[in-house]
Amino acid sequence: MAEAVLADMVAKRGLKAKFHIDSAGTARYHVGEQPDGRTVATCGKHGVPINHLGQQLVRRHFAEYDHILCMDRDNLSDCKHVKPKGQCRAKHELFGSYSKAASDLIVTDPYYGGMEDFELMYERIVRCSEGLLKQLLDPKE
Repeated sequence: MAEAVLADMVAKRGLKAKFHIDSAGTARYHVGEQPDGRTVATCGKHGVPINHLGQQLVRRHFAEYDHILCMDRDNLSDCKHVKPKGQCRAKHELFGSYSKAASDLIVTDPYYGGMEDFELMYERIVRCSEGLLKQLLDPKE
């Protein structure tokens, strides 16, 4: 969902050529699978296109991307284990650190919840994405 929301925001601002947005899990659970149907439904409700197959975070991602954004502390810890030793291009951090709402610091996985949990995740991702874009596009503020 975060990939779809952020990519949609970037496209609507006419900045698609300036960003390469992708997502990956830290575990192999859903490699090659379509997004959860509830994620697709939530994105659809908000007019956000989603087209992704699950993949796992690998070492080369740290050289290919500027930012690796983690949803929670477990993901952040897992990233540290995948990150190659030495200098890396990618900065890895909590996605929620870009939201002004303290409650967004951890974007909880709604997998075992209901549709209301997916909606809450969507709202958090929107706030985090807006904060990230603001920081990237106008870092002086």
